[in-house]
Amino acid sequence: MSGDSSRSAYFPPPESGGGWRLAKEQDDSLRLAGIDVGALGPARAWNAAFGITSSVAVVRKGYLVAEWYEGGAQPDTRFNIYSCSKSFTGTAYGLLFDDVRNGVHRDTAAVDLDTPAYSHIPEGRPLSDPRKEAITLRHLLSMSSGIRGEASGIGGLPVDPDVNQFAAAVGHRPFRSERTGEELWADKLAADPGTLWDYSDPAFAHLSLAHYHITGRELDEVIGERVLAAIGTEAATWDRIGMDDGRYGRHTLANSGVHVSARELARFGYLMVRGGAWAGKQIIAPWWTEIAAQSSQPMNPGYGLTWWVNTGGALWDGVPHDAFSAMGFNCNLCCVIPSLDLVVVRIGAGPTDSTEVIAGPFLAAVASAVVDAGP
Repeated sequence: MSGDSSRSAYFPPPESGGGWRLAKEQDDSLRLAGIDVGALGPARAWNAAFGITSSVAVVRKGYLVAEWYEGGAQPDTRFNIYSCSKSFTGTAYGLLFDDVRNGVHRDTAAVDLDTPAYSHIPEGRPLSDPRKEAITLRHLLSMSSGIRGEASGIGGLPVDPDVNQFAAAVGHRPFRSERTGEELWADKLAADPGTLWDYSDPAFAHLSLAHYHITGRELDEVIGERVLAAIGTEAATWDRIGMDDGRYGRHTLANSGVHVSARELARFGYLMVRGGAWAGKQIIAPWWTEIAAQSSQPMNPGYGLTWWVNTGGALWDGVPHDAFSAMGFNCNLCCVIPSLDLVVVRIGAGPTDSTEVIAGPFLAAVASAVVDAGP
């Protein structure tokens, strides 16, 4: 994604140390960042039209060229970015897989994308469906495990107060529909692993359990220490769920729960547009940033490995095909366009429409403001 040293020379200090360099004036944005900030009007109008508290940050060539705050939001306002958090989970697995390749986990059997997930989820046994034996980490990361999710009415991890969300995720207890109150079970697979794409938060709960058993560390600990601290993110937090029940336990909320500001989320996008490198150090392996941002399975070419992707124009017209984005409820997004050296962040308290569908015009408007040929 970026082997060009001229592109990699600048990395912003933490917000407490001055934060992003700015190029918000028309002449500066054109000369330094190759973007016409005057042409961003349609993108700002799109966001403002919702009338909802939100933050937007646009970074081109390492310059913060625009930021907009609606409904009382400020530069340090943090939002729960909901399913954008899934891309943080995927990044933790990228770190894990590369560690295994490099012999870091010498006391652990070889773990890669095709490792059977339940070999590292003892809480999931006995299996509620024998087909679960064939679920791999790749299936979980690509939403193709067959574990029931939104298509079966299970959005999020809604349970009764006495039920551990992880027990429901592995199919041992029911979820409870927040809309109808009915029991919803994830015990039987909707399809054989690898044959159906379904957006499944219960599947992502499996990733939290497996990561803990493989590494002995929580997802939020690893991302906080190895990624967020390394890129100067100072105020982000990540929720945990579950309960100390002696079996399923309390672990990182792998499908949601990262709370962060637009400026600091843009750092995560900037790390990805730099191919996982930051200030001379390779934080995330380039091989992972590459495969994570491509179509991961044929059922939904717009989904990679925890990132929504525009491979072949699968998601958005008028947006380069190498674009990929973390996206979540309330129209939260962190879009990365390597060919334009562009990061676009929009986070807020709504709207609740499907982000991958309605964000296209916004992203196309920002991309069209680029006036040079890219890096």
